[in-house]
Amino acid sequence: MTAPLIDRDALAVDVPEAAVRLLGCTVEADTPDGTVAVRLVEVEAYRGADDAAAHSFRGRTARNAVMFGPPGHLYVYFVYGMHFCANVTCLTDGEPGAVLLRAGEVTSDIGAAFARRPTARRAADLARGPARLAALLGLTREHNGLDVTDASSPVRVLAGPPVDPSSVCTGPRVGVAAAHDTPWRFWLAGSPAVSPYRPGRGAGTKPATGGGGSSA
Repeated sequence: MTAPLIDRDALAVDVPEAAVRLLGCTVEADTPDGTVAVRLVEVEAYRGADDAAAHSFRGRTARNAVMFGPPGHLYVYFVYGMHFCANVTCLTDGEPGAVLLRAGEVTSDIGAAFARRPTARRAADLARGPARLAALLGLTREHNGLDVTDASSPVRVLAGPPVDPSSVCTGPRVGVAAAHDTPWRFWLAGSPAVSPYRPGRGAGTKPATGGGGSSA
């Protein structure tokens, strides 16, 4: 039986709670090679005008407008002049917030996944890191704004069962110039697909509570 789509109301919450809710969910994308799916094992939360690391920190622009819309939409942006990264919006309409999809485990045909990412050396590397995840799923600017709670959308998020809180870890976000100590990166302990932490500030292993903070 196919899992149900994630409910929009499940994402209309503060960003850390939405991030933990997305762990264990499956992202499906219709590509020229068929449907590719990954189970999310690592995410990062970004919120509104009080988060200096968020794209929405300095207000609404043409680039980040999706972050200010209703929850449950893809926010896709281009970074370093070479990669796309994908987020799912959260909070309520008008409150900017999004969760970066950092890593996933492939749950669709593994051979097709390797065909899409032939440079990957092992299955755990296929969607290990936000750029690889977006590339595997074929996410580009044309997917920006898609509703992932809509069954007719070419990119969908399927609800996963609630994860065991003891398996959720949290630590500093990766590769941000500001607010880098905010422990809003969440991942599932033991997954080989979780991306490495490189800034040298310590990955952290504190169990997550699945919430906290206040709305922007």
